[in-house]
Amino acid sequence: MKELILQTEVTVCTLDEMDASMRMLVEKAKEMTQNAYCPYSNYHVGAAVLLADGQVFAGANQENAAYPSGLCAERTTLFAANANHPNTPVKALAIACYTNGHFSNEPASPCGACRQVMLETEHRFKTPMQVILYGEDKCYVFDRASDLLPMNFVAENLLG
Repeated sequence: MKELILQTEVTVCTLDEMDASMRMLVEKAKEMTQNAYCPYSNYHVGAAVLLADGQVFAGANQENAAYPSGLCAERTTLFAANANHPNTPVKALAIACYTNGHFSNEPASPCGACRQVMLETEHRFKTPMQVILYGEDKCYVFDRASDLLPMNFVAENLLG
């Protein structure tokens, strides 16, 4: 038996320490929290993606009384970007959360389903997708979506 150690590097910074394009993306994600439909959880999540050609797409979580029927902000955003520009890689994704009258102090982490969609998007274009998790006190910046899901499942796994 042997042990496998997985390590993930993450940059911890403030919004002010980011470059202008990443700050803009985070601000768009923050803005999108106000478009969330979340009457059940009151947990407003906004996301924004920057495509390789400079276009920005944004989305928000959409809840439903039949809980499995809702969709997270990350997936609404990535699906909209990929549906409208299926051949344009996603360069970066920013995520922000707003609840109880303020933005989260700590960065909120995406759910497993969103991580899988982020990984598929990155794998599909064979290019890293930076992921920015916003918090009022600090932000986490991952160089690749695969850093959030190190033991991942991709198309090659289906081939055996």
